[in-house]
Amino acid sequence: MQRWFARTPSADSKARAELRIGIPKALGLWSTHQFWVGFFTALGIEPRRIVFSSDTSEEQARQYGKGRVTVDCCYPVKCISGHYGELLVREKHRKIDVLFSPMIYSLPSFLKGHALDTLACPRVMAAPENIKAGFLREKDAFAEHGVRYAAPFVSLGDPKLVPKQLHEGLQGVIPALTLAETRNAAREGYAALEAFNARAARRSREVLARCAREDRPCLMVLARPYHMDPGIGHEIEMDLQAHGYPVLWAQHFPTDPDLLEWMFGDDIRRGFIRSPHDISDVWPSSYSANTNEILWGAKAAARMPWIACVIRLASYECGMDQPSYTPVQQIVERSGTLFFSFQDLDSTKPAASMKIRVETIAYYLQKHWRDIIERKKAASAPGCPLRKIAPPAGPAGGPGFRA
Repeated sequence: MQRWFARTPSADSKARAELRIGIPKALGLWSTHQFWVGFFTALGIEPRRIVFSSDTSEEQARQYGKGRVTVDCCYPVKCISGHYGELLVREKHRKIDVLFSPMIYSLPSFLKGHALDTLACPRVMAAPENIKAGFLREKDAFAEHGVRYAAPFVSLGDPKLVPKQLHEGLQGVIPALTLAETRNAAREGYAALEAFNARAARRSREVLARCAREDRPCLMVLARPYHMDPGIGHEIEMDLQAHGYPVLWAQHFPTDPDLLEWMFGDDIRRGFIRSPHDISDVWPSSYSANTNEILWGAKAAARMPWIACVIRLASYECGMDQPSYTPVQQIVERSGTLFFSFQDLDSTKPAASMKIRVETIAYYLQKHWRDIIERKKAASAPGCPLRKIAPPAGPAGGPGFRA
């Protein structure tokens, strides 16, 4: 039977193209943002109409989140209120139609299959609904600004479940959304995320290769991805780069087979671990994705001669991070690598205190990095593949090296 008044595909496409989606740049979005850009683009949303809030800052919280903060001991969670408020009050010509803030239950991880699970922090997962309450307490701030709020529950660590979850969670948000196109869009999202992670890992390998060829030091940061946010991580890694030391993040450490074989091959043959990504020798309770990656990063840093120092970042009283403080420190220090930790990051951390600690790290690095590299090289397997890679074409990126 002919449907005279049914919406046509072209009408749906036009409606989607005109949508503007606002996404808070906070928490799990720091490691999954490329998935969402790829996903919404595949659904017909113009990339320029997918907008993110700015970095976390005290000004953002005062201006946009005042009176909206809900009770939570996690500072990064409380900061989301500023992101929500900023997205809601955008100028008329830049006004968003949808505030999209997914509740991420599990995360994609390069340790998937080598750990018990790759779950997100429960507080982080529930944060969207927690913070939403602050915008409904007196009146519906979303309705007041004509914005639809979407917080679908999604298991990004299990790609088979994602299309169904997002199809159900975005009904009424994306016009005429079908399960088939949601499935295709999810594939595009994962492809975009994998491509981004591959580029980051490739750049990390280039940095390591340059350090290996020139016998120069670099640093590794062990932290949750959202500590890349200047308002959460206090730009500590950027201050260290200003002293001339390249900085790598554990989440983007290169996992090329030749490099992993050189680093972990002997341990596998001796039966200590089952694969290069196995962390059961140091962390049997491997359920949390970010914690797993921090522990693996500590093992990788301990085995890489040119990582002369490891910096551990954690927010104030983070219950997920606290059990891993001692294992991480022991793994790193037993290899002779310098270890410094900032385990109480919050909005109240004095800038002067941060500056003194960064200068202390730079001082010890300048004094000891040569000895650290030589000792770690002597304990490493021969034939490091990093020394066989030709320098990248064109000018080298990143900060310079300090003698």
